[in-house]
Amino acid sequence: MRTHSETIISPYTVEQLYALVADVEKYPEFIPWCVGARVIDRQENWIMADLLVGFKGISENYRSKVHLLPNEIDIEYLQGPFSHLENKWKFRPVGEGCEIDFMIKFEFRSKLLQALIGGLFDRAVMKMMRAFEQRAKEIYD
Repeated sequence: MRTHSETIISPYTVEQLYALVADVEKYPEFIPWCVGARVIDRQENWIMADLLVGFKGISENYRSKVHLLPNEIDIEYLQGPFSHLENKWKFRPVGEGCEIDFMIKFEFRSKLLQALIGGLFDRAVMKMMRAFEQRAKEIYD
């Protein structure tokens, strides 16, 4: 199973960054390899959504339930190409900005997908995190 976690200090507020991460429908506009997003259901404290991810001619759809907790977003994997997917975001105020704790763990069901994408995992996650940072600059600066 591949795992990545990191802590980032951002000049933006908890509310701004939380809203950015919770806005799943906008992911195809700025997240690399995310080519589609569709909200299936939305309640006060969760969103059920399908994301379509494409890479090197392969595309996969997966469904997750995004739990919107106070200062925390937990993604619960429901169906798709993974045998395991866990993703958490935690936001804490720091000075005038925010500390973000990010963690993702995943494993594909398919050995082929694991071989193709597993080797690029760290680079892909770093690129995704930088995309969130860039999006925050575009929206909030």
